[in-house]
Amino acid sequence: MRHVHVHLENIPGSPYSPSAMHDTPFLDRESHEDWDKRTWREHATVNRDGQVCIPAMAFKLNLDSAAFKLGMKVPNRRGAMYKGFFTSGIICDHDVPIANGSALTKDSADCRLISAHANGRRGSGSRVPRRFPEFPVWHGIAEFTILDDIITPEVFETHMKAGGIIVGVGRFRPENGGTNGRFRATRYEWENFEL
Repeated sequence: MRHVHVHLENIPGSPYSPSAMHDTPFLDRESHEDWDKRTWREHATVNRDGQVCIPAMAFKLNLDSAAFKLGMKVPNRRGAMYKGFFTSGIICDHDVPIANGSALTKDSADCRLISAHANGRRGSGSRVPRRFPEFPVWHGIAEFTILDDIITPEVFETHMKAGGIIVGVGRFRPENGGTNGRFRATRYEWENFEL
């Protein structure tokens, strides 16, 4: 097994925009529009210190999608592909706190107003204004445990690079036809370990 710290930064012009569901209650007689104006920052995931984090599952699913899209075959495995090994053989250890010189918080977010589908489904017809937090510049360190040795450091780094460019994280990412959430790895710190 291996453990790796991946130092990440966003690609310029590609902000991170979280869209986590939240259950902030409505105030008495508050319209949905007023509720959205009051609670848009709640779409961000934060840790106990109030620092904005990119959820661990966002990076796990990013790598799974990258493996599916790349379709790389495992050498000497009779047509086996890496996508199955990424699905079962990699864990992102925890949410990734992000910063921009200092810790990013919900209060440091820019507000992005979009025209969203009223029911959340593309092509439904009716649209409504929705607000989401956006962080134009960010960096963080993601930690991964690689359970399957068939995923070598070179294979992992290839998939991480592709995931940062063609999949992304957050709302309006390339995987969904957008441009947000693209990132690149600036450094990898590898270590082997045994259970």
